[in-house]
Amino acid sequence: MRPVLAQARIELVLTLRRGESLLLTLGIPVLLLAFFSLVDVLPTEGAAPDPVDFLAPGVLGLAVMSTAMVGLGIATGFERQYGVLKRLGATPLGRPALLAAKTGSVVALEGVQVVVLVPISLALGWSPGSRTVLAVAGIVLGTIAFAGIGLALAGSLRGEVNLAALNGLYLVLLLLGGMVIPLDELPAGLAALARLLPAAALSEVLHGTIGSADGVPATAWLVLAGWAVLAPAVAAITFRWD
Repeated sequence: MRPVLAQARIELVLTLRRGESLLLTLGIPVLLLAFFSLVDVLPTEGAAPDPVDFLAPGVLGLAVMSTAMVGLGIATGFERQYGVLKRLGATPLGRPALLAAKTGSVVALEGVQVVVLVPISLALGWSPGSRTVLAVAGIVLGTIAFAGIGLALAGSLRGEVNLAALNGLYLVLLLLGGMVIPLDELPAGLAALARLLPAAALSEVLHGTIGSADGVPATAWLVLAGWAVLAPAVAAITFRWD
C-alpha cells in the first residue's frame, strides 16, 4: 500500500505543478461558474430561478470530466509515448499498482475541486439539494466512465493526436452535456442524442440530487452506469503500454 500511496502523491503533485492541468481542472470550472452566475446571459430561467442553482451542479460535473477524462488521458498519453509508462510498469511497483495510484490521484484531485468549487458556489448564492449520497454515487460512476474514455484514447493514439482528440471531445461534451447550457435549450433531436452521452447523464444526476431539478430520470442512471461499464472495458481491451 505504501508504494501506491507514494506514487499517488507524486502523480497528484506533478498534476498540481502543471499550469495547464490547473487551468483545466480548476481555472476553467471556476471561471465558468463565476462568470455565468454573475452575468445573466445563459437561458437558465426554465432550469432554475437563479443561474448559480443550475450552474453549480453542472460545473461539478464538468470538473469530474476535466480531471478523470482530459487530465488523466493527456498525461497518460504522453507518458506512454515517451516510454515513461512502460518503465514505471516494469518497476517493482507493477502495472496494477500504477493504475491504482493514478486512480487515487484522480480521486484526490476531485476532492480538491469540491473543496474549491462548493464554497464559491455557496458564496454566489447556491442552495444545494439534500441528496448528497446519490450525488456522490453519480460522481463515482462518472469518474469511472470518463477515466475509461480517457485511458481508451490514451492507450491507442499518439500523444499529439490524443491531446487533440480529448480537447475536442471535452468541448463537444461541454456544449452538449447540460453542464452550462440546459439540455432543454438544444434542438429536440440533438438533446435526445446528448442524453445518451456520459456528460449529460452525469449532469442530470447532479441536477436532480444537489440541484433544483425534480428528481433524476431513470434513463440518466442507466446511461451513466452503462458508460461506467463499457468505457473501462474498452480501455482494458485496447490499451497499449508502449
